[in-house]
Amino acid sequence: MALINPHINFNGNAEEAFLFYKSVFGGEFSKIMRFKDLASDDFQVSENEEHKIMHIALPIGNNVLMGNDVPEILGKTNENENRSKIAISAESKEEADKLFHGLSAGGQIEMPITDSPWGSYFGMFRDKYGIEWMVDYDPKYKGKVY
Repeated sequence: MALINPHINFNGNAEEAFLFYKSVFGGEFSKIMRFKDLASDDFQVSENEEHKIMHIALPIGNNVLMGNDVPEILGKTNENENRSKIAISAESKEEADKLFHGLSAGGQIEMPITDSPWGSYFGMFRDKYGIEWMVDYDPKYKGKVY
């Protein structure tokens, strides 16, 4: 079965955001590449972008959260887009609380985590980097996709 691994674009603060995500999820980065690592005659990198993140990956369970800084030549990414959310299926109510409260710190809670009308424990928020998340724990599925 294929896995879906979210990839997030940032406006120059990908490293800061991923250090924050690592502090909540734990684990170690499996890859960090900076734009300077790819610099060549064919791929010129400006001095103000050489230390920005070209690719970063944080394994979480069987999935990988990935991201990068958008090069200035491509413009800014919309930090208020609302077309997508990253959904987390927790394995326990305690894990759901830990992830919800950890990731939402400094962000904006859209729906506090609580028992939902559809039978799961659920909450939604936008983190301090503008990324939207949903955290869900359903005792029938215990962290499995449903």
